Amino acid sequence: MSATLRTPADLAGAGLIGVAEAAALAPVAERYAVAVSPAMAALIDPADPADPIARQFVPRPAELDRRPEELEDPIGDAAHSPVPGIVHRYPDRALLTLLYVCPVYCRFCFRRERVGPGADAVLPPDRIAAALDYIAGQPAIWEVILTGGDPLALSPRRIADVMARLAAMPHVRIVRFHTRVPVVTPEAVTPELVAALGASGKTTYVGLHCNHPRELTAAAREACGRLLDAGLALVSQTVLLRGVNDDAETLATLMRAFVELRIRPYYLHHGDLAPGTAHLRVPLAEGQALMRALRGRVSGLCQPTYVLDIPGGHGKVPVGPGYIADGAVTDPWGASHAYEG
Repeated sequence: MSATLRTPADLAGAGLIGVAEAAALAPVAERYAVAVSPAMAALIDPADPADPIARQFVPRPAELDRRPEELEDPIGDAAHSPVPGIVHRYPDRALLTLLYVCPVYCRFCFRRERVGPGADAVLPPDRIAAALDYIAGQPAIWEVILTGGDPLALSPRRIADVMARLAAMPHVRIVRFHTRVPVVTPEAVTPELVAALGASGKTTYVGLHCNHPRELTAAAREACGRLLDAGLALVSQTVLLRGVNDDAETLATLMRAFVELRIRPYYLHHGDLAPGTAHLRVPLAEGQALMRALRGRVSGLCQPTYVLDIPGGHGKVPVGPGYIADGAVTDPWGASHAYEG
């Protein structure tokens, strides 16, 4: 497993699935991109049919079961894209997408209809220039969020070029990178990559996507340490997933691990309505119950905000449990207490 596994045959050759299963998965791989990095493949226990790492990266036949409510663009990016590569939904921040490829392909990805190898995998130079010109012409944009695809899959040189352009825009103060790289390909977090993420006059945040404590291997922790020791700020992003982290103990362990690593727990995402992902989505009421259990179990430092991206491009909202109703407040353990105020 020295190379990324990209086909069902690769997965079978690595012993992660059976040969017969590989044949059954061929239609899924034709529809949605497959990539399992060596770091993630090494974590999968093929003897465990419920392995939480495999559930995230190994394709399943259920991905071809599309429900009526599922959408190709579940959070409405297209409706807020004034130029290719830009999504400008909120006044003070914009998404900048330079590529649509990733070192791994998550089976629950809300951009699964767009990401993967192909002719439009990387934004061409003229469109990158147009996207940056758009940001330069919007003085209300305070934060630029590089997403994708995975922006840290770009070369340090290309990242440094974009950061130099952003450094020349005085209204842009914060640059954020959303990435899985430190976890799934930690060896890619080189000194050159770390240096490329900084720019004069800008504060750089790295939003680390990680869903299960086992993903935080020694190599991943060291990669995060290299980013933190360079002065970059790290926040976490986690997707609530059936069979991966939909229990209070797993979430508590993961959030504590983030805090111990100096990574601020930021968002716990409710699963988006991406096609073929129903088998991984957790009902909203269950997610709220898990957040209530987390509140009574771990430090306030370990509490992410449970959020839902409203389908159709209407924005992200917190959907955690309520604690006050009818003149009473419920404590973290479920007991109700009278309160007037």
